[in-house]
Amino acid sequence: MPAPRGTPIGLRLAGVARDVGRAFDDALASAGGSRPMWMVLLALKSGAAASQQQVADHIGIRGATLTHHLSGMEERGLVVRTREPGDRRTQVVRLTEEGERMFVAMAGAAQEFDKRLRRGLTAAEVSQVDALLQRLQENAGVRGPKLPGDAAT
Repeated sequence: MPAPRGTPIGLRLAGVARDVGRAFDDALASAGGSRPMWMVLLALKSGAAASQQQVADHIGIRGATLTHHLSGMEERGLVVRTREPGDRRTQVVRLTEEGERMFVAMAGAAQEFDKRLRRGLTAAEVSQVDALLQRLQENAGVRGPKLPGDAAT
């Protein structure tokens, strides 16, 4: 088999993902948040999740990791967790007014970052990038967390 020409796609993609991920994390931090916090806020605001387990399933992280993030968010007054009256094992997660304000701030930062990424790209190119990334994910045999704007599956 001949050696691949140029940088292997996986190596290039991993580097780009790392660099863009760090820049996105910086944008969210400038609004006072983090990527895990943003994922939780999105899950709650979209109505896709209400219980702690649903949030964990929706964003694709383990329960213990989510508990850590939710504890920090609770300490900051962004969310409250309550036990479900009919099922004491289930914790319901709700946004507070401060959580709503944080969502708005982080949404603005995320939208500005997205505009920055799209700079100089046509709508057709953005669609092509999305389709190619989805194909690479399928080819790798992996499936990430469901993101806002993803087609229903």
